[in-house]
Amino acid sequence: MPERRPFVRLPSDVYPVNYGLCLKPDLIDFTFEGKLEAVVEVTQATNQIVMNCADIDIITASFAPEGGEEINATGFNYQNEDEKVTLSFPSALQKGSGTLKIDFVGELNDKMKGFYRSKYTTVAGEVRYAAVTQFEATDARRAFPCWDEPAIKATFDIALIVPKDRVALSNMNVIDRKPYPEDENLVEVKFATTPIMSTYLVAFVIGEYDFVESQSSDGITVRVYTPVGKAEQGKFALEVATKTLPFYKDYFNVPYPLPKIDLIAIADFAAGAMENWGLVTYRETALLIDPKNSCSSSRQWVALVVGHELAHQWFGNLVTMEWWTHLWLNEGFASWIEYLCVDHCFPEYDIWTQFVSADYTRALDLDALDSSHPIEVNVGHPSEVDEIFDAISYSKGASVIRMLHNYTGDEDFRKGMNAYLLKFQHKNASTEDLWDCLEQASGKPIAAVMSSWTKQMGFPIIVVDQEQQGEDRVVKLTQKKFCASGPHNGEDCPSWMVPISICTSEDPKCTKLKVLLDRPETTITVSGVTPDQWIKINPGTVGFYRIQYSSSMLESLLPGIRDLSLQPVDRLGLQNDLFSLSRAGMISTVEVLKLMEAFVNEPNYTVWSDLSCNLGVLSSLLSHTDFHEEIQEFIRDLFTPIGLELAWDSKPGEGHLDALLRGLVLGKLGKAGHKPTLEEARRRFKDHVEGKQSLLADLRSPVYLTVLKHGDSATLETMLKLHKQADMQEEKNRIERVLGAISAPDLIQKVLTFALSEEVRPQDTVSVIGGVAGSSKHGRKAAWKFVKDNWEELYNRYQGGFLISRLIKLTVDGFAIDKMAAEVKSFFESHPAPAAERTVQQCCENILLNAAWLKRDADDIQQYLLQRKAPPV
Repeated sequence: MPERRPFVRLPSDVYPVNYGLCLKPDLIDFTFEGKLEAVVEVTQATNQIVMNCADIDIITASFAPEGGEEINATGFNYQNEDEKVTLSFPSALQKGSGTLKIDFVGELNDKMKGFYRSKYTTVAGEVRYAAVTQFEATDARRAFPCWDEPAIKATFDIALIVPKDRVALSNMNVIDRKPYPEDENLVEVKFATTPIMSTYLVAFVIGEYDFVESQSSDGITVRVYTPVGKAEQGKFALEVATKTLPFYKDYFNVPYPLPKIDLIAIADFAAGAMENWGLVTYRETALLIDPKNSCSSSRQWVALVVGHELAHQWFGNLVTMEWWTHLWLNEGFASWIEYLCVDHCFPEYDIWTQFVSADYTRALDLDALDSSHPIEVNVGHPSEVDEIFDAISYSKGASVIRMLHNYTGDEDFRKGMNAYLLKFQHKNASTEDLWDCLEQASGKPIAAVMSSWTKQMGFPIIVVDQEQQGEDRVVKLTQKKFCASGPHNGEDCPSWMVPISICTSEDPKCTKLKVLLDRPETTITVSGVTPDQWIKINPGTVGFYRIQYSSSMLESLLPGIRDLSLQPVDRLGLQNDLFSLSRAGMISTVEVLKLMEAFVNEPNYTVWSDLSCNLGVLSSLLSHTDFHEEIQEFIRDLFTPIGLELAWDSKPGEGHLDALLRGLVLGKLGKAGHKPTLEEARRRFKDHVEGKQSLLADLRSPVYLTVLKHGDSATLETMLKLHKQADMQEEKNRIERVLGAISAPDLIQKVLTFALSEEVRPQDTVSVIGGVAGSSKHGRKAAWKFVKDNWEELYNRYQGGFLISRLIKLTVDGFAIDKMAAEVKSFFESHPAPAAERTVQQCCENILLNAAWLKRDADDIQQYLLQRKAPPV
């Protein structure tokens, strides 16, 4: 990492008690005027006030001590690099209360942060702009001068002066709406005083929206705001939100503290959603569901995101992290409990198995890199904060909280959570504060156990061996750090406090024994296990570690995959562990291919989904060889039986998971060039385009992918036409994500150019370029060249936010030649992207790992793929 800039938090000699804020945006010229009247407390005499401020021009500023004369500020000194301004006064401001008044102007930017503009088209086809906000982490300072640190909480009285035909929303309910004296086309909208809260959670939206409304069982008004004419599409999210609020109220045993909550879809939005207190903003695709045109995975995504953001209303908003170092607590917790909430609302989603594939394995993969980082990262300068919104904060955070919940037990966990929320409500807390509350509730050494998972990066691999002694099984467990490049064999090997559970084939669902492994190795005796029974470590795949079994133990577990006696989540975990051991060079990839063939009877969607992901990684790796076709054949063979069984059309009594599985399997077969699937996809695509028979939403992605992968310029033209006609953002995104599958080099170029066109919303450009990079060897090279050639525009567009990291990762992660790592490294040395430094390091590390993997295993894989087709001699 380069030298960190010295970073200083704001001085504490003046702090805000209440912000009176009035803003008047101009939706034509993209500017805004603001008036701030803040009640502040001076704790020690000073002749200057230091605040955060960025891209704002202060016109006048004054301070009036309570009952005293107003003093005008004589100088505004902007420290742009640090996003601060110092207001200087001619005489010292004395200790006590006073009012700070600032008049200022700013711009409604197009960078999706601060107070920004979002483009939409009216029903009549006219292009207009809404004014919306995104303040987390450090962009409230772009909307008004403030003390923009999470621990400096205050109350807010917000007023907005807006065109009278527009909707104006903020965190609280409207208490007054009256004509604006200076212009009859404007109204002044006043909102109720907020509770004490952090600046990053303040929000306002001015635009044109419809809404649907409901009441939760505990009397909270819930509204979902949608684009005009699409109120129907807010109903699903409304249903989830009204079920979720009472669920959290019961779970935390603390009522939701505001009178209302609004969920609103914003056209141009960088993240998935943002948990502003009482006014949660979303990408359209994370909130809107059209019963006819939305697929099952979209419904599930909306349910999870709504569950995530509503959890923050307590965990984050009511109790806030003291500083960004503890961001993981907010995000990890919300990323865990969103699954608990969806499981409550939609038990048929089998969502906890999906958690393992979506979050747990993703976190393990990233955290095995040398360039990973601990969950708790010391951050200073705002540019460093963006960088920690990554899979470690979210997915590893959620995974260790899931492990903690399992270790503590639900009842004590809830008891501790409740104590924590009550003790720190309207205040700030750190990671240790939560551990203390949970430790008191459970009597277990929570802090000692958890700090080994949050303060050091990485995780252990547990090496397991066993021997039978009479009626007992003696199990030897050893831990060492797992590295993506192989096991850590250095002297100073870190170790963890690892909660370990063990089950046997007698009852694979039930834990027979629990121990806390708090040293490098230990031996435990499991009594009453006969020689023919197997033993499995980590049932439920809850502990955050990988496992390496002795070969005889592994042999005994394999039948549990074929006959499905192992739980789905454990079948998935076993396969995923072996896959990552093969990437690390600890076993041969051929072993994993043999294991994969044992999944031929697999019925579970999530197990297939994880298998499919890993085969995708392998397929991408082998695209650098001349036997790429052989791995496609392997994929076709593996997926054909389940494809035949599911067929194209859903049968009566099928549910959510069947729909997801069908889409997955058909897409996999189509992409791999399975003839019957390709022919049927082309037939159905033709009917869809000609308007004879619309494709069901769940079949669209696999069909689009298949016809493009094996399509020509006419196919691409048709897809682009469908994109232009699509009314739903979901459908546009669905098409954008698969466009990269097209094979011809000139068409790939056309897709890349399209990515930066007006047709694609700025936050979605990334997935178009990523789709090209992930689809083929040629696509990868072309996408990387495109990013280099258009770097200025792309970097400027995302201003170093986390979308830039995502773009880099999607573009270069798949290379597998040593010299590419050097090329990527040197490009970013001459084109620095501070918020993506760590991502660049991780990508370079991944490229080198891919290259090593290929060198090590390519010949064996090729032999295996060829001989499995050879006729027996």
